[in-house]
Amino acid sequence: MTTQADLVLDARNGVGESPVWDAQRQSLFWLDIPGRALWCWNAATGQSRQWATPEMAGCMALAAGSEATPHGRWVAAMETGVAVLTPQDDGTLTQEARARVRHPQGGMRFNDGRCDRQGRLRAGTMVMDMSLAAPAGSLYAFDGAVLRALQGGFITPNGMAFSPDGKTMYLSDSHPSVQTIWAYEYDTDSGTPHHPRAWVDMKALPGRPDGAAVDEDGGYWICGNDAGLVHRFTPDGRLDRSLAVPVKKPAMCAFGGSGLDTLFVTSIRPGGDLSDQPLAGGVFALRPGVRGLPEPTCTIF
Repeated sequence: MTTQADLVLDARNGVGESPVWDAQRQSLFWLDIPGRALWCWNAATGQSRQWATPEMAGCMALAAGSEATPHGRWVAAMETGVAVLTPQDDGTLTQEARARVRHPQGGMRFNDGRCDRQGRLRAGTMVMDMSLAAPAGSLYAFDGAVLRALQGGFITPNGMAFSPDGKTMYLSDSHPSVQTIWAYEYDTDSGTPHHPRAWVDMKALPGRPDGAAVDEDGGYWICGNDAGLVHRFTPDGRLDRSLAVPVKKPAMCAFGGSGLDTLFVTSIRPGGDLSDQPLAGGVFALRPGVRGLPEPTCTIF
């Protein structure tokens, strides 16, 4: 195990989010939300490329049956709803709308989300102006042609991940006034979370809870935004270790690499003086000594 964070790409993303390892292509894909871009980095060549997205996209999952397309098909939760995005070799990207969302107020978009172990997309919405601290966000289930609201009252839903057996769903609210991670019992038949319990209070820990991933032992890895750390919690909610990255705002992490033993970390490039973190907005790799799990493909879209 090494705790050294290696730079994968100096992407300078405004908000690098939703990294997904594509095993077929041995590539990492992710989003830059305000940059309205889908990014790809190939592990074999070290080359990267990007495609412009028609809206800000908060999260995405690889669609099942993407083998025949050059860069996959991606189910993305965006500003106005869920769509399938297909990047092309010529640099263009096609969009197929699937379901629209009815936000309770203006200035909202989807934020963090991922597929459960059964391949069903779950994603949360938020008011983009976090200074309003508006609890207008909701957690949605996408089960095909419609979006079904599961729970409301979130300011900045984040940190979604599922235990290896799929029976626990983790979800956080990263707003400074909340900073809580909940563990839900998850009905794998209906795809419905219930009986949430406050699992970790991160107000007492460095960094706000941002994007997350789960390793094969059930450890929950979550980015400590503002602290330049990635924390691992054991299944009983105990802080196990914290690994550093050379930027203040790590945003989300994902396991990848040929052995699923690399933890990729995307980050945020804020405005202002960046002399103390020139690599902000970059993508980094950690080798934490544990393996992740293959990310489920989206089976319903």
